[in-house]
Amino acid sequence: MSEKRFRILKEEMPFKGFFNVKKYTLEHTLYEGGWSQPVEREVFHRGNCVGILLYDPQRDEVVIIEQFRAGAVLKAEQEQAWLLEIVAGAMEAGEMAEAVARRESLEEAGCEVHEIIKIREFFTSPGGTSEYLTLFCGRVDASEVGGIHGLDHEDEDIAVRSVSFDEAWQLLENGRIESAIPIIALQWLALNREALRQRWC
Repeated sequence: MSEKRFRILKEEMPFKGFFNVKKYTLEHTLYEGGWSQPVEREVFHRGNCVGILLYDPQRDEVVIIEQFRAGAVLKAEQEQAWLLEIVAGAMEAGEMAEAVARRESLEEAGCEVHEIIKIREFFTSPGGTSEYLTLFCGRVDASEVGGIHGLDHEDEDIAVRSVSFDEAWQLLENGRIESAIPIIALQWLALNREALRQRWC
């Protein structure tokens, strides 16, 4: 197999708004040798983000948030544009992922994170977006979780509740949780829940 390389021949920004779209003309090496023809690809630029699964090991509960998502407006039913998710947010230049996770937990769910562990880093959908996410699990006290949260200047309107792990898993199994990040987080928790409870309780 030849060395894996690519070359960006041209870079444009056909759209700049709340998010940016860049158009690349590029070429890359082929498995059988040589170079590809020039390929044009649009990439949705989101930058680096974090997600954090808020978990109360004493109560065996997870914090679920619900909010309107523009990316889901093409679903058949109106209510399907409101998705069940976990806390997440974008990183600004110079910010550390853990600090963003703690800040977003307060802003979006009103939760103070007492302990935090990193689960994984991954691209969320590299076929079309540059978003690279660091996923955490944070220990919280879910006894007073609830209400409406979010920042007005970011047009956030977030309903927050805590549910038992079993209920959260049922929401996933029933297809009520449709966003990839909470699915990955809950699957991780299912695999690591007992060890995590021993560590944190």
